[in-house]
Amino acid sequence: MTILDEVSALTNAGSLLSRDGEIVASYDLEVSDVAAEGYRALSTVQEIKNANVAPFEVDYSRLTRVHVINGMGVTLGDSIIGLTALAAIKRRHPRISFVIYRPSRAPAYVRQLYELAAPIFGAVVDLPVDVDSLPDDELRVDLGNHLFWPNFSSMPMVDFFLWALGIPPDDVGPDHKSNDWLKRVNLPALSTEWASKEYALLCPTASTPVRSIPNSFRAAAVNRLWEKFHLPVLGFGKVDHQHYTDISSLSVNTAAFLVWVKNARFLMTSDTAAVHIAAGFDVPTVAFFTTIPPELRVRDYAACTAVNLPLPELQGIQASGRAGDLEIVDRAYQKLIASNWAL
Repeated sequence: MTILDEVSALTNAGSLLSRDGEIVASYDLEVSDVAAEGYRALSTVQEIKNANVAPFEVDYSRLTRVHVINGMGVTLGDSIIGLTALAAIKRRHPRISFVIYRPSRAPAYVRQLYELAAPIFGAVVDLPVDVDSLPDDELRVDLGNHLFWPNFSSMPMVDFFLWALGIPPDDVGPDHKSNDWLKRVNLPALSTEWASKEYALLCPTASTPVRSIPNSFRAAAVNRLWEKFHLPVLGFGKVDHQHYTDISSLSVNTAAFLVWVKNARFLMTSDTAAVHIAAGFDVPTVAFFTTIPPELRVRDYAACTAVNLPLPELQGIQASGRAGDLEIVDRAYQKLIASNWAL
């Protein structure tokens, strides 16, 4: 079996298998001090499905338990949409339960999402695990390191996850692709003064700066929200505006963040987890896109208005904090202000 070099291991389109027969997430190696040496691709185990290596379809009506290996990424947005694909399967076949094997070093706020989702979907297990511990007579699907799968950059994300799970995306209607499983999550009530008040919400910060709303636009964004709704504007991060309140200290975990979005009268954001949460709770939203075509992220969100900033030189960039890239993004938002853009 081919042993991957360190670069190939970290960018492998799938999970890894150690010399000791353990399934390992590349992410866990990347963020640790452990060298990514001595690993081979889990796809060398032919009984484990990997659609990037060999596309497949599955008749889920015949199954009761499915093992999802290294799903659904280490960001909040990817995880929400990946779980939506599982929800679409479970909607058709309620008796199915999933065992979701997760990178153990994923950020705490992402881990919290899976803890909230577990009662709906099944069990959540930390990697690594012994490959032989997964039953031979149950479906095992590898979704590891999906950022490096070519189809991830070319398909709407929910369609990508459905395809990777062996479901033709066109077999699932748009009403089952909008994250409404979030309504079934057991969430706390708001326990602050805002529990009985309406507010607009600004969520400007994405997982990478190139997709975030720049600081130079945030006061203008708050002003647009105030002019449109005449409601106080809450948000995450400092903004100099008399009608704005920073609630960062009141959003202490993922459950709290979900609740803040759920209860908003309106959301303004970019290509962030917040846009996917809002869709799940039918919150009207405007979302700005810089490097990813909106149809790959919000195609099925009826309550979302996408604003696509034409930045061809940045198209397809998954992450960047480079000064030159951020200057391009900033100029695009400044042009938006100059155009007297309004909600």
